[in-house]
Amino acid sequence: MLSKKQARAFFLGGTVVTFLIFIGLTIFSLSKGQDQTNHEGITEQVIHGKVLWDENNCMGCHTILGEGAYYAPELTKVLDRRGEGYVKAVLMSPVPWNPNGRQMVAYGFTAEEAEDLIAFFDWISGIDLNGFDTVISPLAKDRIERKKKNN
Repeated sequence: MLSKKQARAFFLGGTVVTFLIFIGLTIFSLSKGQDQTNHEGITEQVIHGKVLWDENNCMGCHTILGEGAYYAPELTKVLDRRGEGYVKAVLMSPVPWNPNGRQMVAYGFTAEEAEDLIAFFDWISGIDLNGFDTVISPLAKDRIERKKKNN
């Protein structure tokens, strides 16, 4: 059993050590060598693409970097999977897009707006994902697992 003085010293010592570790890890995390943000790739076109993404509530159906809704496909690496031409065609489609029984609203983006969204997707795909190069939604994971079981 510790005396009150020993317990106080143990508590204060542990608090100081934990605080110093926290400060050290914070400094390490914020150092240039650990930067994974791809901030140097941000252009006016990327910013406008992000504004379009937000204004049209794309995250209400899609996910980027695993954040958002799981109704529609994950778009972090969409350009790698589908290519710019496909993405541009979907974004500029004058009629609702209806793949796999899900319907995407026909936003009818202009060519410039579609290019801006593609620039945003390209910038997002340049972010370091710590080795998680394939980011997919839980719905897609379920479909992949069912497909594996059926084969």
